[in-house]
Amino acid sequence: MAVLTSAADLRFEPPGPGFWEFDPVHFPRPATRYWIEVHPAAYKRGTGEFARSYGMTIDGLEMAYVNGFGYKSVTAVPEGELPQRFQRAEEVFRRKYWREQLRDWNETFKPAAIKAHREVQSVDPDTLSDAALVAHLVRCRDHHAEMLYQHMRFTAAAVVPTGDFLAHVGDWTGLPPADLLGLMRGTAPVSAGASAQLEQLITAVRRDPRAQQLLESEDDPGRVLDALRALDRGTGAAVSAYLDLVGYRLLDGFDISNPFALELPDALRRAIRAAVAGKGADTSDVEGRIADVRRKVPEQHRAEFDELLEEARLTYPIRDERGVFSDIWASGLMRRAALAGGRRLAGKGRIHEAAHFIAAGPEEMRALLSGADAPTADELAKRCDYRASHGSKEAPAALGPPPPPPPDPSGLPPAAARMMRATGIALKALFGSSEAPHEEHMLRGLAASRGVYEGPARRVTHPAEFDRIIRGDVLVTESTTEAFNILLPLLGAIVTDSGGLLSHSAIVAREYGIPAVVGTREATERIADGARVRVDGNAGEVTVLG
Repeated sequence: MAVLTSAADLRFEPPGPGFWEFDPVHFPRPATRYWIEVHPAAYKRGTGEFARSYGMTIDGLEMAYVNGFGYKSVTAVPEGELPQRFQRAEEVFRRKYWREQLRDWNETFKPAAIKAHREVQSVDPDTLSDAALVAHLVRCRDHHAEMLYQHMRFTAAAVVPTGDFLAHVGDWTGLPPADLLGLMRGTAPVSAGASAQLEQLITAVRRDPRAQQLLESEDDPGRVLDALRALDRGTGAAVSAYLDLVGYRLLDGFDISNPFALELPDALRRAIRAAVAGKGADTSDVEGRIADVRRKVPEQHRAEFDELLEEARLTYPIRDERGVFSDIWASGLMRRAALAGGRRLAGKGRIHEAAHFIAAGPEEMRALLSGADAPTADELAKRCDYRASHGSKEAPAALGPPPPPPPDPSGLPPAAARMMRATGIALKALFGSSEAPHEEHMLRGLAASRGVYEGPARRVTHPAEFDRIIRGDVLVTESTTEAFNILLPLLGAIVTDSGGLLSHSAIVAREYGIPAVVGTREATERIADGARVRVDGNAGEVTVLG
């Protein structure tokens, strides 16, 4: 469905038959036409693959956009295929199929994706002829679509073992998911922004006074990063390796309307400065917390507890890695190419601003660079204004008739029922916000990451505002993605409107060890920028102190 270009009189009609649910966790803002045209097919392909390969009682998910807002719908399995799905679910648990996928991810797909990203990244789009730039845009779009598919095809490996662990151990102990997910901490270093390149950068800067002086300077941040890259004795090489790894990842979101890291050099410089000064996350308490939970498990189930915990911790890293090393990087590269096209057209007076080119669809981009007259400069500007002036609070939570009830697990074979329950619990932990009532000066959400912190609220409505974050701030935003981990060293705590205990915001906060309360529904509306707040990640409460 096309995006409206007027800010008035939004009408929300179901984009197809059946029930459609708004996804504010991943898409809190209206999408670009590029995203609307590229994302749904890749999303459907990937979700259909994981649903089939795990023997699920759904046939996948569809994504459609209404006024630019993303709505998802479940596709039912044809009744005749259910016996095969039941058999496959039994085989998945018997073989621990997710281990095979994890091996494929680590040994094949992730390395191949990184190699492909670097090949695309090695091309400077500003140096290309118009025809070559058109070809490069097509290459970036095709690469992006493949990475979107790759992200989704590994979804079940990321959620089924974790959901299965939460289901069984929750039954045995009565502990809430928030307590149990804390046992995953330390297994997904990428969620805390960790990488070999970052460690090498930290080591190099700590032993190089010149680098320290540059980081602390108040010179133009872009020039500072260039000067750091130019240092000798290994420091420049370490800085370059890190920036080449993270520089073109989107800092937040998935659409090409969001900036990549190198577009916010001040935030990137300050995050590096904080990482060099900090000690990193402390996971020394995890073993003790595992032992505490294990003692609450009835003795006859402890061996099974150990096995379920091992599977969940083993596959937990792929939850964020599949985004960081797939579409978030590819989306940044597509944005880089589109901005190059925008600069070219703006220089010719064809569009008003280079960034407006982002509002064109893939075929429109090709046509504009080839000399087409449409869409006009005013039309592209209008689309950008529309996205900037609308937010998730305007989108209804659901469209269409009520959803059909899920199958009765008691009527399913044991493995199919187990698969359905594990998936359902994990998806609730991903998307389910809190329903707890608020008070005048206190908001209640989900206790996503332990600890208590007081500090100034930094209310951010778009990734381009990340430059406003000062070290020690409490980030107050609608939601975040896994790529936000680059800026974690700057934060004292995280508070979000949307998302559950397995949302990316919750995962990165737990992994880095900062308090987080997610799914408050109204934090961005009720907490003023700069207000002092107390974030209680143990109780799931955010108190506005003044």
